[in-house]
Amino acid sequence: MPRLNFMEIALEQAELAAGRGEVPVGAVVVRDGDVLAVAGNETLRGFDPTAHAEIVAIRRAAAALASQRLSGCDLYVTLEPCAMCAAAISFARIRRLYFGAFDEKGGAVENGPRFYSQPTCHHAPEVYSGIAETASAVLLRRFFGERR
Repeated sequence: MPRLNFMEIALEQAELAAGRGEVPVGAVVVRDGDVLAVAGNETLRGFDPTAHAEIVAIRRAAAALASQRLSGCDLYVTLEPCAMCAAAISFARIRRLYFGAFDEKGGAVENGPRFYSQPTCHHAPEVYSGIAETASAVLLRRFFGERR
């Protein structure tokens, strides 16, 4: 399955999150072409500020594999991860990170602290940015535009 199809799944998860009133971010964890876990933001649903799509997807994939390490796994997410999520990706040993829209304000991969470039970062995934960037950005702009 090509990368774009996995990002389409992440976009579907983002749409579902928006339908719940959550910030529309979706994530998918994949290993060897198989989807291990999908998630959208769940911070409101679970009253949990850490329940970003990436964290929820990582938790589900780790449970599915019965391992805290997700070596050989790739993560697709519709928005550039924040510092918390970038750290979780590193600790989980995600092999590759594919993300859609850039987040100049809250992103921590190619913006802000550039987490994976820090000397204290123990594991940095390969990063591929701008995958389905327009679709991801449009979804976020529409969501926030409806709330202004």
